[in-house]
Amino acid sequence: MANTKRDYYEVLGVKRESSADEIKSAFRTLAKKWHPDRNPDNKTDAEEKFKEIAEAYTILSDEPKRRQYDQFGHAATGSAGASDFHGVSVEDILNQFFGGAGGGGGTGSPFDDFFGGQGEVASGQGASLRYDVEIDLEQAYRGVSKTIEIARDELCATCHGSGAKPGTKPTACTYCRGTGYSVRSQGFFTMRAACARCGGRGQVVETPCTGCQGYGRLRKKVRLEVPIPAGIEDNTRIRLQGQGEAGTGGRRGDLFVVVHVKEHEMFARRENHILLSITIPYTMAALGGEVDVPTLEGKARLTIPRGTQPGKLLKMNGLGMPDVHGYGKGDQLVHIVVEVTKKLSTEQDELLRKLAALEKTGVTPQKRSILGKIRDFFTEE
Repeated sequence: MANTKRDYYEVLGVKRESSADEIKSAFRTLAKKWHPDRNPDNKTDAEEKFKEIAEAYTILSDEPKRRQYDQFGHAATGSAGASDFHGVSVEDILNQFFGGAGGGGGTGSPFDDFFGGQGEVASGQGASLRYDVEIDLEQAYRGVSKTIEIARDELCATCHGSGAKPGTKPTACTYCRGTGYSVRSQGFFTMRAACARCGGRGQVVETPCTGCQGYGRLRKKVRLEVPIPAGIEDNTRIRLQGQGEAGTGGRRGDLFVVVHVKEHEMFARRENHILLSITIPYTMAALGGEVDVPTLEGKARLTIPRGTQPGKLLKMNGLGMPDVHGYGKGDQLVHIVVEVTKKLSTEQDELLRKLAALEKTGVTPQKRSILGKIRDFFTEE
C-alpha cells in the first residue's frame, strides 16, 4: 500500500531547517486552530487534523527521532501505514503532552493561554477561569478598579476539601494504585489519562461528606476587585493569580480578566496616541487663530497656524494615552477639516470674488487619506 502520510514538516507548515522553538510555535498555533472544541460544526475533521498535528510534533520535537525521520522518512517511526493516533482521543493526547484533562485547557499547561482554562489537572490544581469586562476610553485613560462577581468552586468547610465525612478518610484508589492516572501504549506513543474510577484524584471516598456529597467543593459566588491600570489596551488580559477554582490538593487556578475598551464617539486610539477630527472655518484656516478642542483631560487651546490646509494634522504634545508601563504619554493628533460656507451673503460673495481675483491661482484638491497623513506624520524627520 502506498504511503498516504503527509510530510511532518508540511503538516506543521515549517521548513526542514526550522529551529525547535519555531516548530513548537507552529504546533501551538495549529493546535489552537484545530482543537475540536473550537470547531463544533466540523468536529470529526478537526479531531483528525489535531491528531495529525500532534503526531508530527511528537517526532519533530524529539531531536533523535527528528534526525531519524530526516534520514529515513516515515519508515523511521515505524508508522508507514495509517496514523498511530487513529482511535486515540484528543483528551489522551492532551494528557500526554500536558499532563491534564482535555476539552480545552485548565491544565496548567501552555494550552491554558489558548483555551481559557476550564478543566482540572490530575495533580489536583484548580482550573483557571476567564471573565470579560468592558470599560470606556476615559476609564482606560485614567485607570479604574472594577468590582466583578464570579461563581467558582470553594473548598467545602465541613470536610475541608477531602470529600469524606468528618471522622473518616478517603482511601487509595485500587484501580490506579493511588497515582490518579492510567497508562497505555499506542504504537510509539504512550498515553497517560486520568483514572476512570477516581477521576484523577488517586483516592476514593467511601463515606461521602453530607455537606458536599463527596465532591469536596461547593459552588459559590464571590466578589473581587480588579485593578485596571491607566493606558490599558483593548483585549488585554489581566491575571489574578490564585483567584480561580479551588483544587483537590493542589493550588488554586488563576482568574484571567480580559479587558475590552469601547469605541469612543469622538476619539480614536492609535497605540498611545489619540486622534481627533475638528472643523474650522476657511477664514481661520487662511488667517490662523486659536480654538478650544476636547481632550481626555478636558478642553485645551489649540493654535491654528496661518495657511493651514484641509487634512492637516496638528500635534498636541503629551495629551494622548499614558503608557501602561509608565513610560510617559502619547500625543493628541488633531485632523483639520475646513468648512466651506454653502450660502453666501452679497457682501461675502463680493469679497470672495475680489480675493479670487487677487490670488489668480487654481486650487488642487488633496486626495490623500487621513491614515496616509498619519503615516507621514510619524516618518517625518
